[in-house]
Amino acid sequence: MKNTLLGSLYLILASSIWGGMYVVVKVVVSVIPPLELVWMRYLVAIVSLLVIGFITRQKWRIEKRYVLIIIAIGIIGNAISIVAQETGTMLSTAQMGAIITSSTPTFMVIFARLILKERMTLKKGISVCLATIGVLLIVGISDVNMSSTLGGIALLIAALTWALMSVLVKLLPSDYSQIVVTTYSISVALVVVTPFVLPRLHEINISQLTHPTIWGGILYLGIVSTAGGFLLWNRGLQMLNASSGGIFFFFQPMVGTILGWLILGETIGITFWIGSILILTGVLFVIIEKK
Repeated sequence: MKNTLLGSLYLILASSIWGGMYVVVKVVVSVIPPLELVWMRYLVAIVSLLVIGFITRQKWRIEKRYVLIIIAIGIIGNAISIVAQETGTMLSTAQMGAIITSSTPTFMVIFARLILKERMTLKKGISVCLATIGVLLIVGISDVNMSSTLGGIALLIAALTWALMSVLVKLLPSDYSQIVVTTYSISVALVVVTPFVLPRLHEINISQLTHPTIWGGILYLGIVSTAGGFLLWNRGLQMLNASSGGIFFFFQPMVGTILGWLILGETIGITFWIGSILILTGVLFVIIEKK
């Protein structure tokens, strides 16, 4: 019970942090393109994690049989998912970003069944259907332009890949330090992204980076959202089963929607809310599922 409560707290904190992240990304990507932003936040995150790791004297050795899993986590979750997420957020709204990616829990149910052989029940199946319909409603809003539709598709890709990564984390031994695992996986993503970023760095307006809002946003994304959020999420998943752990994404759209409304002045249409309710109802089915 203690592990369940502690794991739940970790996942709630991670999801809340990421809910606020959408607003920050929306502001920063107006100056720094998504791919370059991912690269910068990972540089900041790795430095932060290495400092924490050496201060706490972590053991950095990983058994060879788990190396490929960490590489997969880095490519799928830390590279593809995050780039798709920030691209989708740039093309859409902070609320849409938070709500669509909240379908991640239902995708985690599927991957948990396929990879971890966790039990697939009727309630979990219904949750997947409801969330899928909700995502289609949000992506297919009639009064949005093509840019927003493409943003929704990018966010859906982000949700799928993040769900797969979250399940892969469960394949690692629970006694592995999440500081070490997170450092290695982010390093893999940085290696993958770097060749695409370096030729384009000169296009960024350096003078705009000196604005407190921009560099402050980069520090928040690197230290709080990436280093802190990934650590909390991965550790929380180790304490709960994959399909149950995913439901804590419920807090992400709540925080993202509220902040998007308060800070960015974004509006919320009826179709958006119908889709959101369907997604959250699907998540609720997972919450009440009896083990």
